Amino acid sequence: MIELIDVAKRFAPGDQPAALEQLNAAVPAGQFVAIMGPSGSGKSTLLNLIAGLDRPTSGQIMVAGRDLGKLGEGDLARFRRQHLGFIYQFFNLLNQLTVLENVILPAQLEGVTNRAAHARARALLAQLGIGDHERAYPARLSGGQRQRVAIARALINRPAVLLADEPTGALDSRSGTRVMDLLAEIHRQGQTIVMVTHDTHLAAAYAERIITLRDGH
Repeated sequence: MIELIDVAKRFAPGDQPAALEQLNAAVPAGQFVAIMGPSGSGKSTLLNLIAGLDRPTSGQIMVAGRDLGKLGEGDLARFRRQHLGFIYQFFNLLNQLTVLENVILPAQLEGVTNRAAHARARALLAQLGIGDHERAYPARLSGGQRQRVAIARALINRPAVLLADEPTGALDSRSGTRVMDLLAEIHRQGQTIVMVTHDTHLAAAYAERIITLRDGH
């Protein structure tokens, strides 16, 4: 599902050390991978490269059979909408939209009909135990509830890969465990997940595999 071939990233010419240096890795479909490492080791940089939000200085990145380096900006944006879902540490919900409106937004951008988008969104919200809050605004929800909304939004277009950047970092331990249990259930249904986390216990308890970065290696 994901293949990194000699991937390096420098944010300025001559950067020493590089943010990432000569990475080679492969993630098969359906695997739950945790990316770990100390601050500044390149975890978020790697996630952004896999997402096509940034481009490598050198090397090749393949995701869901596509070479991201061969896609222009418009095609990359379309690829992200169709094949990638994102879960962020601080939710990144739009506070002026209701829960339901937040969830259906990526589907609307992809041209899904309103009827199909609403049906899919309501099914996801029900599955995630937050269906009775579809008309609420994010500011009225707890952190754990907002993260469930973010997960529903990430899944609305049935992505090939779910990317999570510290998905429990803004939550208390109980809410964090509930969110991780939800991700584990989604993974059991066949979802490929790549998660950045600093929490060793979460990575050991939920991920099938841990990739550790240190100084860009």
